[in-house]
Amino acid sequence: MHVLDIVAITASVVLVLFVIEAIRRSHLNARYAILWLGAGSVLLIFSLYRPLLDWVAWLLGVSYPPSLLFGFAFLFLLVIVLHYSLVISSHRDSIRRLAQTIALLERRLEERAGK
Repeated sequence: MHVLDIVAITASVVLVLFVIEAIRRSHLNARYAILWLGAGSVLLIFSLYRPLLDWVAWLLGVSYPPSLLFGFAFLFLLVIVLHYSLVISSHRDSIRRLAQTIALLERRLEERAGK
């Protein structure tokens, strides 16, 4: 077993354990937890079962199969970052609308108080 294999197995196990602990403490929403657990499990399976990793790497034309693990992890993180960017943009728009609504309601209250 190579050092890179050990690093991949360790990183996968740490990721899965961290997500489980975050779920247990209610720090992570269920829909995100499933995504993270799935990614950690796939990385762990590829890390433990080398022939599967070799086969997928051969299909994709990757010459050093363990690097495929980090490639998958990188792509997964890019997807997560894109998703969070979309969520943040949506929340920013919602917050702006709420702030405008509150400002209008405060103005109405001030107008009624002034009468």
